[in-house]
Amino acid sequence: MKKIYYLTTFLFSLILSANAQKQPYSRKGEFYVLWGYNRSTYRNSDIHFYGKGYDFTLYNVVAKDKPSPFDFETYFNPTEFSIPQYDLNAGWFFADHWAVSVGWDHMKYVMVNDQASTISGHISGTVSNPDIPVNPAYVGDYNKTPIVINSNDFLTFEHTDGFNYASVELDRYDRIWKAKNGIQGLDWLVGVGAGAIVPRSDVRLFTVGKNNAFNFAGWGTSVKAGLRFDMSRRLFLQADFKHGYTRLFDIHTTGRGSDHAKQSIWFTEGYVALGYKFGKHRPR
Repeated sequence: MKKIYYLTTFLFSLILSANAQKQPYSRKGEFYVLWGYNRSTYRNSDIHFYGKGYDFTLYNVVAKDKPSPFDFETYFNPTEFSIPQYDLNAGWFFADHWAVSVGWDHMKYVMVNDQASTISGHISGTVSNPDIPVNPAYVGDYNKTPIVINSNDFLTFEHTDGFNYASVELDRYDRIWKAKNGIQGLDWLVGVGAGAIVPRSDVRLFTVGKNNAFNFAGWGTSVKAGLRFDMSRRLFLQADFKHGYTRLFDIHTTGRGSDHAKQSIWFTEGYVALGYKFGKHRPR
């Protein structure tokens, strides 16, 4: 959490310095909505699994995102463009430079299969309810013991439908450049956000699992910085980088009520989006 604090402090120090040199500017009363696509990276994390007959933690687990290969059908067909990693955001300028928005960041988190890790805890010969027989090679007590996370009979783990961050954000906008016609312009922005993590987790533990239903699994906080380019009175492009911390305390695993996992994830996300503004034109 210290990094979130330091990043937030840094971003708001930039805001204060910008106030001293701002130009005449107003967006108050403007509404907007934007849609775009993202890439994300994740810091190595520990995952704690627990249920009947087992309670163990895997350390420094490596994961990556899962972008959809680009093709026109996937990214521009209205029935399929929610399949890739996307961002949806809608906001309102309640003051000249300040906006509040709600967003849905649909990222994807996939644990790398068959990776080397370490494990602490206990695994019995049968686990869960009803019983799942465990490969005898995994039965026992562990204390930071090296292990290979075998994808065939031990674990596969991903949030691919996805690692969803539903947030409320407070953003500050300031102008960098404005065209002489008063229409095109470039703004920089910084913001902070917080919200819920609503994943759909696809997990197989000791060969048993499912693509679980969406659930409220935890919470997250984030900071961001970006650029917004106004192309016309209604359309704009926006590119943001976002860094956040999430705490997931109720991850569904086998699909049985007694089996759960916990995890903290640091993420960095970048996205480009097309936006539409209404309610007030950009002032000349």
